[in-house]
Amino acid sequence: MPDKRTPTTPRVAPPNNHQLALMIWLAVFPTLTFINLVFGEWLATLNVVIRTLVLVSVAVPIVVYGLMPLLHRVRVWVILRRQAIGNAGATGSDSMPLA
Repeated sequence: MPDKRTPTTPRVAPPNNHQLALMIWLAVFPTLTFINLVFGEWLATLNVVIRTLVLVSVAVPIVVYGLMPLLHRVRVWVILRRQAIGNAGATGSDSMPLA
């Protein structure tokens, strides 16, 4: 089956363990903080096991389907941007060095 990507499509390696851990932390912490701020009083009335089940049932889909894909796209954008800046400097452009 032929590859549908064009030769100009840049490829970026998947995140390493440290990058993935940071991305997960950046997605989970604000999500749980927001849920606790909004529903904290109601959650406080629940048994700890039920409270955890509710938090996980709400937070996991938000993180997995909403925030992680966004963070992966941001990561790719940052990597490609850095590569473009590095390639511009390597080609001998007339721009001044940043550092």
